[in-house]
Amino acid sequence: MPFRRYAFAVAGSVALLAGTAGCASDTTPEPAPTAAPAPSPDGGATGTAPGAVIPGDSGGVTTTQAEQLCSEMESQLQNWRTYTPTIGKGGLNTVVGSWAAQNGINMIDLIAHKARIDVITTAQCPDVRDGALYALEIPDLATGLIGF
Repeated sequence: MPFRRYAFAVAGSVALLAGTAGCASDTTPEPAPTAAPAPSPDGGATGTAPGAVIPGDSGGVTTTQAEQLCSEMESQLQNWRTYTPTIGKGGLNTVVGSWAAQNGINMIDLIAHKARIDVITTAQCPDVRDGALYALEIPDLATGLIGF
């Protein structure tokens, strides 16, 4: 019975977050172009300067925003390994929804392009992404996103 309470609580939180954030407009300013990519703090894995836009279909997410998403996901990996994949997927939705709301990301656009989370995490933190895929038993992060 407690499992259902958690599932409903997570689903309700995600729905509420998606509903409120969907009303906001995307006012994220365009980052200034960089002259040359600087090595990243993690030893050059991304090869982009802090604040630069993640290459590919990332929806204009910057490396700073991507680092925040990766950090929040990494802090939840142990929980996702401990609990069932179903509960962990709810946690993934909470992390992604909170991150998007904090960074002014257009939730409607993110819902339509769930695969952007995979593009972002593949570019910024492939090891965290792989850990999440393993713990949640999903082929890609977009698969685990409900309502996104």
